Amino acid sequence: MATSCTDVSETVYDKYQADDFYGTPEGSDVALAAVYAQVAGNWGGVGYAGADNGWYDLNSMCADEQVIPHRNTGDWQLDFARLYKHQWLPSDALITNTWNWLYSAIYSANLAVEQLENAEADEAKIAEAKVLRAFFYYLLMDDFGDVPFYTENNSTVDQIPQASREEVYNFVVSELTANVDALSGSKGGEYYGRFNRWAGYTLLAKVYLNAEVYTGTSRWAECLAACQVVDEGGFSLHSSEANEENPLGSSYYELFGDDLPEDETILGMYASVNVVSRNIYGIRSLYGPHAQAVFGYSGWNGTIVPEAFFSKYDENDIRRRQFIFGEQPGGTNYTTTVSSLDDPGAAPQAGVRNLKFYPAGTMDGGGASNDFPIYRYADIVLMKAECYARLGDAASAKPMVDAIRTRAGLEALNANPTLEDIYDERGFELNWEGHRRQDMIRFGTFLEANDFRGASSEYRTLFPIPTSALNANSNLTQNPGY
Repeated sequence: MATSCTDVSETVYDKYQADDFYGTPEGSDVALAAVYAQVAGNWGGVGYAGADNGWYDLNSMCADEQVIPHRNTGDWQLDFARLYKHQWLPSDALITNTWNWLYSAIYSANLAVEQLENAEADEAKIAEAKVLRAFFYYLLMDDFGDVPFYTENNSTVDQIPQASREEVYNFVVSELTANVDALSGSKGGEYYGRFNRWAGYTLLAKVYLNAEVYTGTSRWAECLAACQVVDEGGFSLHSSEANEENPLGSSYYELFGDDLPEDETILGMYASVNVVSRNIYGIRSLYGPHAQAVFGYSGWNGTIVPEAFFSKYDENDIRRRQFIFGEQPGGTNYTTTVSSLDDPGAAPQAGVRNLKFYPAGTMDGGGASNDFPIYRYADIVLMKAECYARLGDAASAKPMVDAIRTRAGLEALNANPTLEDIYDERGFELNWEGHRRQDMIRFGTFLEANDFRGASSEYRTLFPIPTSALNANSNLTQNPGY
């Protein structure tokens, strides 16, 4: 021992200094992966879409396209019916879940930006982290208006100042315009489900599309210009040709299955049940014995399509095939009419069901592996049509609306489209994809009465800041009306 080696210095080959690590291609992807994990999410209201009780449900069930009624057998909580009836409260779990998810995602994005900038990582990777952060802030100010704002994780919750909706809007636009051109132009492969240049410009177009709601000043020309950049990405409308292998008989529904087609999908959310997120929307809609007979596991007997929404579809519309009603396997017979959402509630088999996301890939009673289309080219086509119409050039909008209609098996319009035509077409094409609340607010229909409630007050166009957030940060001011 007296003659043993005294030089105990060690060269470590499997560890990096943080800056060295995040500066490598592999390390920068690790930093970004932590942020993208927030997009996929899972149970407990975490994530953009896929599971339940989070952002998707909050923004979809307050519109006119879907709702989960309380059943007169005692099934399902009242939260979803209260959303549809515009009776939500600041203490509601879906509101709190959405708020908490978005701020958790922003924290992750801030961290990724810091790690990548400190490491002097590739410019495209830093830009990707900043665009992701802008995406989350866009969703946050769209739902809540004036919100706590921070870009560095160096403050406690009680110290974060509240920024106005317009200030957050300006930040989002600034971050996007400064970074989208630095994003990769690659499509598919390692960029499937990631913000490339085309997804970045689509996000910018969505922000401009709703600018008048956020700031009082419209940005139709800017929205149109952003959409025209996306055109350079080589996207097209996916085929709707007959397809006997597809459960709904048309290739159109490949847009909502497992592995979304790259010709139309601009940004998809990856899902693989019990591994990464899940897609519950088909199985959640079906009555238990019906799903058991078709898929071998019970459905949740949850989401229905309100009759007023379903009835607007033309019988020849390929998109109408997603709706399930009448006699079905398993001794099921869905009625199109629902008489009550909450007191006493709907009968077990009341309500049209939706199989737009026909369960695909690995599946079980907890959901399936359908990926989710966050952005697709049909939305770009309809955004361009709306911008042209709002700028007084409905003739330029017509071939765009007609392209969506003819893909759906319908005839072209007889005349130039009105804004109402475009609004309806957006509903027909994009239902259950998370866009309807925004569209209704922008077109001025969100507050109108429906079969289950009277007209709503103006303040309902924003959700309230959650009670828990107000309790945690005395700097915050609640939205008017709450």
